[in-house]
Order: sequence, then C-alpha cells, then structure tokens
Amino acid sequence: MTISTRGNRIFIQGEDVQARKAEDLINELRSLRAGGYELKPEDIVFAVRSISSGVEVSLKDLLMNNIPVSSKKRFIIPKTEVQKQYIEAIKNNDIVIGIGPAGTGKTYLAMAMAISAFLKKEVSRIVLARPAVEAGEKLGFLPGDIYEKVNPYLRPLYDALFDMLDAEKAGKLIERGVIEIAPLAFMRGRTLNESFIILDEAQNTTSEQMKMYLTRLGFNSKTVITGDKTQIDLPQGKISGLIEVEHILRGVDGIQFVYFSELDVVRHKLVQEIVKAYERYEKRSTDNVKAQ
Repeated sequence: MTISTRGNRIFIQGEDVQARKAEDLINELRSLRAGGYELKPEDIVFAVRSISSGVEVSLKDLLMNNIPVSSKKRFIIPKTEVQKQYIEAIKNNDIVIGIGPAGTGKTYLAMAMAISAFLKKEVSRIVLARPAVEAGEKLGFLPGDIYEKVNPYLRPLYDALFDMLDAEKAGKLIERGVIEIAPLAFMRGRTLNESFIILDEAQNTTSEQMKMYLTRLGFNSKTVITGDKTQIDLPQGKISGLIEVEHILRGVDGIQFVYFSELDVVRHKLVQEIVKAYERYEKRSTDNVKAQ
C-alpha cells in the first residue's frame, strides 16, 4: 500500500481492506485534531501499530479518556488499550495489580489516578511505597541516615509525582504529610483510611511483606500494586509476594489483575525492542534447560 499527498489531499493505493483501514485511521485522526486534541508523534505511531496488529480499538475513545491532573501537561492519557483497561480497573476496584515489563506506564498512570482522586476530594491523602531491596548492593554501604539510604530507591516515585504536580505544590503536600513517600517497611502497624496507596516494584516484596501491605487497606481507600516478574532482586530462596499473590487472590471480587506486554511500552521505541529481545532470550534459555 502507498500513501501520497498533493496539496491538502491524501491519496491511498492498495488492497481494498488495507486502504479502507488507512482511510478510517486518517479520518479518526482528523476528527481528534478537529476536536481540540493535540496529536503527538507517539500517538500516530500507536495508531499505526494498533491497525497493523489487527487490534480493534477506537483511537478517539482511547486518547480522549484522559486523567485530569494539576499539571503543565493538563491531563494524562492512556496510550494503549491495556492502559485504558488499567484505568477502568482502578476506577471500578479497590485493589488493582498491574503486572508487566518496564516502560508500560503501570506506576505513572497509577500516580495520575491518585492525584486525580485527591484533586476531586475522593481521598484525603496519597501514600507511595516501595520495597528497599538492593539490586546488587547493600544499604549499609550507602552514606547517611536511614532516610538518605532509602531515598534512591524512592526516587522514581518522586520523578513521576513532580512530572504531574508543580514542584512547589508537591513539596508543600509532602511537608504536610498529605503525600507520603516511604519504604514499604514503614507501612507496618498502620491502617490507611481515605487514602490512595501505590506499591511500586512489588516483585521485590516477600510473601510476608505483601500480606502485611494488603492488610493495611482501610475504609474508603484504594491501592494499586505494580511489578515486573522478570526483575526480581530478592535473595535466593525468597518467594516474591507478587508471584504468590497472583495465585492467592485471583477471582476475589473487588480485586483485578491487569497484564501488560511489550506492546504497551510507551518509552523510546528501542525499549520495546529490548523487552522483546530479552523475552526471546529468556524463552530460549528456559527451553534449553528443559531439553537437558
């Protein structure tokens, strides 16, 4: 199929089915642009990728399903159909567990939903937690007190927060305790009411930590748990709480699992190729072990 332009006219040549798909896509993009949506290059890439993969999805429904946040970005939008399902799951369930590779927006979208819920006064505070698990290093070797030691592990949560909220406003909310960013261990013994709680990097929780975390949920609260089962940094012999909870809580009303794949990666285009390459390599390694 070939597409060419002449002035303000677009010419499509190719098989009927492909040509119709291309025409529908162009018309939908034009409709979005006319409706005030500012199309970005990644939106076009996602649109073409969706059509090429045969996924039936309304780009208008997807891109206009935005999350309002107090930000220079005005709102956050899902970029894939799974991201849209993830947002709907968070709206409709008190516990959502997002599992998938890095770069798929699991934590970023959860943060956007948390801020949106706070701005709409659906919750009175936001709690962001991460297990402080060493990926090849020991906390004891890092300089400073306990807060300075764990701060590098919490940095990605700060990055997402400051990307959506003005730094000064976010700083004041953190000072007042309205937004709390803390290691998972600091959740022990607490009950969190009227809160939106995010547990990031959940693949590095132990079985005991995951149970402890899940039982912190109080009245009028939501939690989103995110993790990547291919990036577990726990000591050998320790069971990942994320893998275990997948079996324990499946089918429980009010809890929804959402699975992301390399098709949902929204970072640099090479990230998607890297994820695919690692998946192929890991599959070959597993097959070789089975064959021995």
